[in-house]
Amino acid sequence: MTGAGEPRLSRNTQGALWMLASAATFAVMTTLIKFLGDDYPAALQTFYRQAAGLVVLAPIIIRHRGAAFATHRPGILIFRALAGTIGMILSFYAFQKMPLADANALSFTRTLWLVPLAALVVREKVGPLRIGAAVFGFIGVVVMIRPSVGGDFAIGLPALAMLASAFLFAFTVTGMKVLTRDHSTTVILVWSAVLGFVLSIPGAIFTWRLPTLPDFLLLAAMGAIATANQACYIKGMSLGDAGAMAPIDYTRLVFTAAIGFFVFHEVPGAWTLAGAAIVVASTLFITLREQQLARSARLTAEPDA
Repeated sequence: MTGAGEPRLSRNTQGALWMLASAATFAVMTTLIKFLGDDYPAALQTFYRQAAGLVVLAPIIIRHRGAAFATHRPGILIFRALAGTIGMILSFYAFQKMPLADANALSFTRTLWLVPLAALVVREKVGPLRIGAAVFGFIGVVVMIRPSVGGDFAIGLPALAMLASAFLFAFTVTGMKVLTRDHSTTVILVWSAVLGFVLSIPGAIFTWRLPTLPDFLLLAAMGAIATANQACYIKGMSLGDAGAMAPIDYTRLVFTAAIGFFVFHEVPGAWTLAGAAIVVASTLFITLREQQLARSARLTAEPDA
């Protein structure tokens, strides 16, 4: 309860603090992914990440049992879990092999992929402004992969993995848009946690190695921090306006660039900084534009007083 002399924080301020916590935990998570990457492949780290999420949700699953799995669209839930698990493995691989700032900047292309998927899958009407912003953003990707003098591109498997990961994560977001029409958040999270854990087992088997106690604690911490990161992001977006929260999410770039510099001695190049600026500008525009359209749609749907 707030005292008389203590001003109550606005919802956007509260959301901003949660988003900063999300950015900070994301930076710590990617640091652990990269630090452990020499000894524990991406598929094995994904297994630990999914196991941590399942442990967190286990009390809900036990308490609600059948209701937590109630669905009439198992196909979408299975596809979403498969895309999410593969996308996670690819993103972990990219974070292990690329400079943190580069990999993080490419991860934001998820918003760009949402534009064509919204039109093709969700059947949303996509106007020329959002299409133009998406094209502009992909130009930023081309800048980041650095066209060379000879006409080739300085792009390798890690960068391709992150782009593919962003594409798959865009499918998970699109699938969530479809599912939230008639599914609770709990059902979606439970299916994602259980299926994600099951789907991560084969990769863990083929890359398994018994961790030492310190490594096991770090792997467990990585999984727990990843779950906390997701919780902070959801809380921040639920409290604040999407348009106000989106710019704060980009502080991830600052945190990861700082850690990359001080911990791993990585210095972002001019091409990376220029391309990242283009991607951030385009994805931010798309986010603000979608919020504006959603607000207009709500106002149009409201009956006259």
